[in-house]
Amino acid sequence: MLIVKKFGGTSVANKTRIFNVARRCVAEYKKGNDVIVVLSAMGKSTDELIEMAKEINPKPAKRELDMLMVTGEQISVSLMAMALDSLGVPAISLNAFQVAMHTTSAYGNARLKNIDTERIKNELENRKIVIITGFQGVDAENDFTTLGRGGSDTTAVALAAALHADACEIYTDVDGVYTADPRIVKNARKLDEITYDEMLDLASLGAGVLHNRSVEMAKKYGVQLVVRSSLNENEGTIVKESAKMERMLISGVAVDKDCARIAVIGLLDQPGVAFKLFNHLAHHNINVDVILQSIGRDGTKDISFTVAKDSLDDALAVLESHRETSLKCDKIDVDRDIAKISIVGAGMISNPGVAAKMFEAMYDANINIKMISTSEIRITVIIDQADVDRAAVAVHDKFGLGSPNT
Repeated sequence: MLIVKKFGGTSVANKTRIFNVARRCVAEYKKGNDVIVVLSAMGKSTDELIEMAKEINPKPAKRELDMLMVTGEQISVSLMAMALDSLGVPAISLNAFQVAMHTTSAYGNARLKNIDTERIKNELENRKIVIITGFQGVDAENDFTTLGRGGSDTTAVALAAALHADACEIYTDVDGVYTADPRIVKNARKLDEITYDEMLDLASLGAGVLHNRSVEMAKKYGVQLVVRSSLNENEGTIVKESAKMERMLISGVAVDKDCARIAVIGLLDQPGVAFKLFNHLAHHNINVDVILQSIGRDGTKDISFTVAKDSLDDALAVLESHRETSLKCDKIDVDRDIAKISIVGAGMISNPGVAAKMFEAMYDANINIKMISTSEIRITVIIDQADVDRAAVAVHDKFGLGSPNT
């Protein structure tokens, strides 16, 4: 069997944890399985590298920032290879250039295009544990790129898909996927299984346990994921096409504090204006989420939307550059102190009144809603960031997610 194991930064944060991961990999290897290990940078080292860069240049070029950040994973994979060697197991560390993990050139948020697997297969045939840097790739110019925060999950899934692995295991500092962030909601419950679609929405809406693009890729290529803790042997959460969840109205509550709202005020109320606005952002690889357009008045309208905070400055620069030309708007407002809270669940499709129940929870907690967005399996609201933890607890309790009998 071929097993892909991905370990996050907290799992390899220090010598003790590196050897803990190494021993788990050795145990898998000694079962006769081929093992590929994907690692994130140690602990908070990615954050430290970003902070170091911004001390030198508050707005570093994205290419140079990627060049810096890929060093974090190269440290963790080389140390892991040394740890495995000290335990008597042959291992080799490879970065994205050595593997040739081809990506687009969108620095900071590149997408994987294809993976050259020949080197990996050769090393596996020589019965080595192959340790690969997560989060990074190489573009057509042979420049290093990064896949976005949490991108090591996507690296692991991509390798599992390309090599037709028998299992893809994502190890983190929690036991699996919970009904809410257990650091915010103390009675959050671990799920035994969850569907790709539900997990994709939860990941996209702020649940940090999996990178959203890793779930998207797993669904596309049929890679069944298991999310479990690197700190214990507990069973984790299986992410797959279908799950036995008919009894559950919603599967989880997600919180995203890393967002900001932009309001473009006084746009002309005519066809094509929304296209121009979002096309400008798309050309600069800026993703938008919740969108609200006002009813036209006096020949004008307003459009509000949310972006990730690390895209805010770029988005504002793009909009300001077109404000007096193609957009012809009166002004652009920003609210940095917002957050998203979302509920997700396949059971919502056939159960009326879910939205009302969520809004009732907000009302009971005296929390004002600024924007609302819905789909068949999710409801997202924008609220003040100061209220979001309280809102998560209120909504979680309203739907009884802390009880195993829900």
